[in-house]
Amino acid sequence: MAARRETGKSTLLLYDNMRNQWLKLAACFWVLFLLMVASRFIPLTFTDPDNHVVKSRPFIWTAVTEEPMMTVPEKVRRLQVDHQPTGKVLDDTLPKLRIQLDRLELLKNVCRNESLKNLTHTPVSKFVLDRIFVNDKHKILFCQTPKVGNTQWKKVLIVLNGQFTSINKVPEYIVHNNEMNGIPRLSSFSKQEIQERLESYFKFLIVRDPFERLISAFKDKFVNNPRFEPWYKHNIAPAIIRKYRKNHTESRGLQFEDFVRYLGDPNHRWLDLQFGEHIIHWVSYVELCAPCDINYNVVGHHETLEADALYILKEAGIDSLVSYPTIPPGITLYNRTKVQNYFARVSKRDIRRLYSRFEGDFKLFGYPEPDFLFN
Repeated sequence: MAARRETGKSTLLLYDNMRNQWLKLAACFWVLFLLMVASRFIPLTFTDPDNHVVKSRPFIWTAVTEEPMMTVPEKVRRLQVDHQPTGKVLDDTLPKLRIQLDRLELLKNVCRNESLKNLTHTPVSKFVLDRIFVNDKHKILFCQTPKVGNTQWKKVLIVLNGQFTSINKVPEYIVHNNEMNGIPRLSSFSKQEIQERLESYFKFLIVRDPFERLISAFKDKFVNNPRFEPWYKHNIAPAIIRKYRKNHTESRGLQFEDFVRYLGDPNHRWLDLQFGEHIIHWVSYVELCAPCDINYNVVGHHETLEADALYILKEAGIDSLVSYPTIPPGITLYNRTKVQNYFARVSKRDIRRLYSRFEGDFKLFGYPEPDFLFN
């Protein structure tokens, strides 16, 4: 009996030991199982936090995010965009930032060219300050360059001032009436206020091929005259004819070749003084906006205005507040045939003199020299 009891105790001890071992083993498996489950979540939460950000919102690449520390010249060298603004529609796949960097770098390089300083630099005088319109609410400066979609940009500023809810509701007679449009000019501020705005506001201007712009000015003021401005026909045209037409007769009205002779004359300023503010429709971009002496943020091109207008509105931070009007297809494209036809009766000497006056505009904004008119 005693032996049997001893045997029973040994069996119970062995059973308890085995049960403890199984419990320990089960506990180990449970811990391993928990670690395996947890490991699936650990990388998402700790190891790779960006993984969650990528899934929660799409990632959009821009030149700025890839090269945040690069200067403008370095960006231009890296981007290397082969851009010809005249008569060429922008490829939508090219980031607009690249094109602007290209234009601004070209502008700076030409401004630094000592041999061109007499063509590219002008004092920031009252005449220039009168051309720059101000929107204080959104900190915007727009330099007026007539015959380059200037009317539409004035409408944009009028809407931003709160006078109308959209540009389509702005009456045409208000746009060019300085007393009614409510857009202040930079010249109306004190010297300190002018300087503060030039240093801190978003500044832009629009340009187009210089010769095509002159054709547009001639047609608008001396041929069609849609705004019924009689002084162009009755005062300015006769003065140009008397000075620059060989037989001095006015029987045919002002011809384009008369207009070119006047503009290309190195002594044109004595007539400009007589014409006053009206000369803004054909003087150079240099004289209007002082692009080498004012640090503009964006240079738009009439030839690529649809893309440039969107870019300007976005960069100015107003794209959600106002829109630029729809541009009819092809209306902004450079028309070489039209240029050739208008200059067909102009002598090569007069064309070269005209180019000499506007050479700064051609070079500053990347427009090719019109060789086809010289040959």
